[in-house]
Amino acid sequence: MGGHGHHHGPPPDPYRIPNASEYDTISHPELIRFQQRLAKHGLKDPWIRNYNWRFDKKYGTKMSRLGSLVFCGVPLGVGMFIATLGIEKAFGIDWHAHHHAHEEGHGEAHH
Repeated sequence: MGGHGHHHGPPPDPYRIPNASEYDTISHPELIRFQQRLAKHGLKDPWIRNYNWRFDKKYGTKMSRLGSLVFCGVPLGVGMFIATLGIEKAFGIDWHAHHHAHEEGHGEAHH
């Protein structure tokens, strides 16, 4: 019923899902030291392997990840700021209060 030339089964996955065994071995010095400190107190973290990716250089350093998180919207914000200035200039929008030096007081007469 599928017709000719149709492939059976799910489409090929464009993303590679890593095998859990890739993260079973703790190879980063900070994690090893942390594991040893826990062991001195008779403790063991069964989920420590879940933190392996944080120390893998292909995901960047801690500071580069923090920088990309904090500054992710800066280019868009700067662009929108410049666009706003351009629109205000083009339409003559003035947000400054108008001061009339020749009028006295602030009563109803000056409006």
